[in-house]
Amino acid sequence: MLVRLVVPVIAALAVLAAPAAGTSAESFKGSVSTIPSGLRETMTGVSWRPGCPVSLDDLRLVRASHWGFDGRLHAGRIVVHRDVARDVLTVLRRLYAVRFPIRRMVPVDAYAASDFRSIEADNTSAFNCRPVEGTTRWSEHAYGRAIDLNPIENPYVYADRTTSHRASRPYLRRSPYRAGMAVEGGVVVRAFDAVGWGWGGRWPAVKDYQHFSASGR
Repeated sequence: MLVRLVVPVIAALAVLAAPAAGTSAESFKGSVSTIPSGLRETMTGVSWRPGCPVSLDDLRLVRASHWGFDGRLHAGRIVVHRDVARDVLTVLRRLYAVRFPIRRMVPVDAYAASDFRSIEADNTSAFNCRPVEGTTRWSEHAYGRAIDLNPIENPYVYADRTTSHRASRPYLRRSPYRAGMAVEGGVVVRAFDAVGWGWGGRWPAVKDYQHFSASGR
């Protein structure tokens, strides 16, 4: 009689302990590769062109699993400098482990290298051979050493406390915390801190909550 009772109980416990499909028990998948020929063709004349401060050979494609705002797994791609590719993969692995949501993550060429259009799509991106807005100085994105993460939830905030993107307006108020936000002490900022990257949310004048860079600029 005892055996008959124990077996169903063990079976029930096994069912309760089993991970549900689509949970973080699924393994993280990530890789770093040189820029494939098809992507090179797509990037040339769009996000990259002759005269950029880095060559296509200096860049790497990072592929990584990430969770979306829909609670599902997605396969993302991001182009970064080869010197920081492993650090970026480490950060994405940590964000995956805690199910931090990323709206989408594709090279900025999907938006004709328009920073504005990429932000409007809430796209997380890195390399883009462009100057700092309003200057002739190369952006850290032009070196592939900066990432803009969930740019709608983490807006660039001008000194007069405005943003160029309507969907970002609710996120000018940084509390209470909402999904996808980068906040001081939060998982995103801590993950980038751990690999030595700086955060635009700590800048003294304007705040660039989406922006993380190897140089801190």
